[in-house]
Amino acid sequence: MLITGTFLDEISHDIPHQNWGEKDWDKDFASMKAIGIDTVILIRCGHKRFMTYPSRVLQERENCYVPPLDLLELFLTLADKYQMKFFFGTYDSGKYWCNGEFQAEIDLNKAVAEEVWQRYGHHRSFQGWYLNQEVSRKAHGIIDIYASMGKFCKDLSNNLPTMISPYIDGVKNVYAFDSTLGKKEGIGLNRHEQEWNEILDAIKNSVNIIAFQDGHCEYDELADYMRINKKLADKYGMSCWTNCESFDRDMPIKFLPIKWEKMLLKLKAAQEAGLDKAITFEFSHFMSPNSCYLQAGKLYERYCEYFNLQF
Repeated sequence: MLITGTFLDEISHDIPHQNWGEKDWDKDFASMKAIGIDTVILIRCGHKRFMTYPSRVLQERENCYVPPLDLLELFLTLADKYQMKFFFGTYDSGKYWCNGEFQAEIDLNKAVAEEVWQRYGHHRSFQGWYLNQEVSRKAHGIIDIYASMGKFCKDLSNNLPTMISPYIDGVKNVYAFDSTLGKKEGIGLNRHEQEWNEILDAIKNSVNIIAFQDGHCEYDELADYMRINKKLADKYGMSCWTNCESFDRDMPIKFLPIKWEKMLLKLKAAQEAGLDKAITFEFSHFMSPNSCYLQAGKLYERYCEYFNLQF
């Protein structure tokens, strides 16, 4: 199960910034291309007051800071150059949807999507949308957000695919800024299936791709959860990908590149469950030979050795 896609985490939430410029990003896209990555997903175009492009909407409505470089234009240009598909990640206010103001999150994101499609939709690499509000269960008005935003983005762009990447409420689902590494109990297979059956039934006409994060349960449980995810995705006509986390949730330091043995266990589970595609969160920090983490380059080497890829 080769990794053929990656998120681009440029508006960092809990991962240190690498302070890369245009040449650094070009070099990293080349490293992605070398191992067969054909899809890049901007995880979010903005978070709170920081943004990847000079959005007039976000400046006026959220008083966002103007970035020194239009990273959205850069990423699309590089995706054009390296013949990759680019999925645009929507805006995360960090407040509205978390506080129960679901419609405010939706209305703001619709304005952002319109602005982005008008300004950047001409790029041939612009091939989809990522709805970046991430949940593990039916909470925070997520059905309304996914259903409304997914339909809006598809209608806006002549039916380009939409993608979500939720997570499993397993034993490793703990707050990123908490010092703990796990909790006593997770959701369980039956409850997970019941809740996600209800969610996917409600959003089946608005979302095309579901890519569950794979780091929130024990390794020996993962294939069972993935089989459920695949069964539900097939039921509702969606593609089922795995979001193979390339960082380690088992370490007291959050977050460092994952041990290759652990990544391999997760990729084998995805293959066993018959998932359609593997992407990662996220290549540039945790798996790239250009990363600020030395261990990331070694993960790249071990991955290439195992799959007989040149590096």
